[in-house]
Amino acid sequence: MKSKFRFQDLEIWKLAIEIADELFDIADGLEQKHLFRFAEQLRAAGMSMSNNIAEGSGSEWKKEFKNFLNIARRSAFENANILIILNRRKLLAEDVVERLLDKLDKECRMITNFKKTL
Repeated sequence: MKSKFRFQDLEIWKLAIEIADELFDIADGLEQKHLFRFAEQLRAAGMSMSNNIAEGSGSEWKKEFKNFLNIARRSAFENANILIILNRRKLLAEDVVERLLDKLDKECRMITNFKKTL
C-alpha cells in the first residue's frame, strides 16, 4: 500500500509542484550560464510554495495552516518578481514569463479561495 499525505490531494499543491518543475528547468538553464544566484533563488522560491502548503496541511489548527498558505502565496509573488527580472535582463523569453506569470496568478487565486474554505 502506498502512503499518501493530505496535501497530495490538494489542487493548490499540485499546481505548485507543476510550477516548481518548470522553475527548476529554468534554474538548470541559468546554471549553464553561470548565473548561480538566480538559479538558487528561483529553486528556493519555487520549492517554498509547495513546501509551505505541505507543511501547513500537517497542522492541527486552521489558523496555523492559513499562515503557511500566506507564506506559499508570498512565494508565488517572489517567483513572479524573479521571472520579471530575468525577462528584463533578457535571460528569459517573454512568452515563457507570461505563461508562468499566468500560472502563478492562478496559484495565488486558488490559495486565497482555499483559505476561505478553512
